[in-house]
Amino acid sequence: MTDVLTHTFVNLMSQKDSKKELGVTSPASTQCGVLLVGEHNMGRSVLLLAAITAASQMGIRVVFFTQTQIQNLPLCLQKCVPGLSPESLKKIKFCYPRTLEELLQQVAGLHESTNTFPIPPALIIIDRLQNFLCGPAGDNHRGRQPGEQSCVAQLSALLCDTATFLTGILEQVTSSPTSCRIIASYQPKPQSRESSVPDQVLNTLDRYFQVRCTLDQDRSNKAAANGLKEVWHIYFSGTGISVEPCTKETQLMASSAQEWELFVYPDGLMEFRLV
Repeated sequence: MTDVLTHTFVNLMSQKDSKKELGVTSPASTQCGVLLVGEHNMGRSVLLLAAITAASQMGIRVVFFTQTQIQNLPLCLQKCVPGLSPESLKKIKFCYPRTLEELLQQVAGLHESTNTFPIPPALIIIDRLQNFLCGPAGDNHRGRQPGEQSCVAQLSALLCDTATFLTGILEQVTSSPTSCRIIASYQPKPQSRESSVPDQVLNTLDRYFQVRCTLDQDRSNKAAANGLKEVWHIYFSGTGISVEPCTKETQLMASSAQEWELFVYPDGLMEFRLV
């Protein structure tokens, strides 16, 4: 799970860090996946980067669920991944369920896709989970659906079951051991400083997604001082992170690989740096 995001960050790592090696390994295949928590626009960019990296660099099939049509890759991603081949993009299937019910049906349908595709997807991405809890896109005035926690639990359990099922198929049809990964993004409801009520949906998701990747925008003057458009802090946490001991002097300690910075330049170029 974190291996896809880590691979993505390493591909766009700053030059000063590019020669260092990470001592991070994939979580066990029995773990569900990564929950990307933070601002939705940047979250989508990171999800698309992960999908492109998985398809072009790792050579695996990707299913990308989102409510919003993606006609073209954002300019920033085109700058980050120049010369992307059409064959790589063909490995990414974009699906556009409008409601939670449609999302559940399409995820369940991945069990049947193994009858038509020789190699099933090894990465499932769900963009903006919170939108599926608010009804159709743009219908936010309705608020969250009743019984949202049970809906989240149902979807999360289905995703985990689907990933386990597809992992079994992948192990049969691929020459090297491959597990199906899941990455989903979620933007918590805004809370006032006076409110101490926890986000129950996020608590439910954390029970199924053993790794959380938190995106936190730097609100200081760091971006302006460095001629940047934006600076983001990225934190990995959770029980699903596993690491290898560092055996070389050039390798980074495992804890270092759990915190990154994302620099967004005025032209849209994105660069990741280890903290």
